[in-house]
Amino acid sequence: MADDAEQQREALNSGTKEVAESHRFDEAALDAWMKANVEGYVGPLEVRQFKGGQSNPTYQLITPSKKYVMRRKPPGKLLPSAHAVDREYKVITALYPTGFPVAKSYGLCTDDSVIGTWFYVMDMVEGRILWDQQLPQYEPAERHAIFTAKIQTLADLHNTDYVKIGLEDYGKPGNYMGRQVDRWTKQYKASETVHLEEMEKLIDFLPKSLPEQERTSVVHGDYRLDNMVIHPTEARVIAVLDWELGTLGEPLADFTYLLMNWVNGSIATLPDLKAHGIPTLDGAVAIYCERTGRSGLHHLDWFFSYNMFRLAGICQGIVGRVRDGTANSPQAAAMAERVPLLAKSAWAYAQKAGAV
Repeated sequence: MADDAEQQREALNSGTKEVAESHRFDEAALDAWMKANVEGYVGPLEVRQFKGGQSNPTYQLITPSKKYVMRRKPPGKLLPSAHAVDREYKVITALYPTGFPVAKSYGLCTDDSVIGTWFYVMDMVEGRILWDQQLPQYEPAERHAIFTAKIQTLADLHNTDYVKIGLEDYGKPGNYMGRQVDRWTKQYKASETVHLEEMEKLIDFLPKSLPEQERTSVVHGDYRLDNMVIHPTEARVIAVLDWELGTLGEPLADFTYLLMNWVNGSIATLPDLKAHGIPTLDGAVAIYCERTGRSGLHHLDWFFSYNMFRLAGICQGIVGRVRDGTANSPQAAAMAERVPLLAKSAWAYAQKAGAV
């Protein structure tokens, strides 16, 4: 059975609501843009806002014959390099023709005069979004199939020839971990509200101990169960969502972020993963390695430390946006409690990776 926190998270994030006052825009202007830029679009247009999310406001655009999704930059003061909806649009537009599961894109608008910020429009993909990582509503065989599909889909992304599909300029091909540690250090510092000793130690240790980058691939940056749509009846991923943190980089950073569920997520609390139908940590690694042609993975403790450090930076960024008045989500303030816990866990894994 889902715990109270996950039930609450699902209630807060599932479905749509009336558009928040701070995220309203000229719907007639959007309708005119859709008529001019989206092939097959026919109004009238009804706009709803998806619940949840701290980052790019996301809207459901309803017409008599079809539903679309619009992602836009939020209004107000923004952190450097954040909310790059043009990058989201670029990657899903490049991946869609390959058969990788993403929504079909229809257009990108970089003219602030239309609705006030940049935005793009894509298909609304109907299916299951699963919030509770333990999948209590399914039998063990179905759980195993969903987890296998989730891991194999990420492996398929990492196997994609990014040059062949025109994404060679989607990011820099080398020193990904160094640039990521630097990026999240800067974003953490820009949003810092409380001094945390563990974060200072991590800021010192991580750049001095970077693992060698063996491969470069498209990375999603926030690959998790509730950022994908599962087929209504099959154990198959039909859309990977929320590409805001995507770039070219180290695929192991992406995969070990997914493995965090086994380290400090709800999966880690299950007494017998095999009986439950969920692959063990080693089993998940084996599925990924088989799909990507690897013999094994290295530096897992370092990557676990980095991912917790990065999550602490993301959470602190939300705390900073609350401080600056640009986050309107009621649950955003709760992120402040997560930052010190993540920092402690990150430092514990850093010590396992050799930090002193």
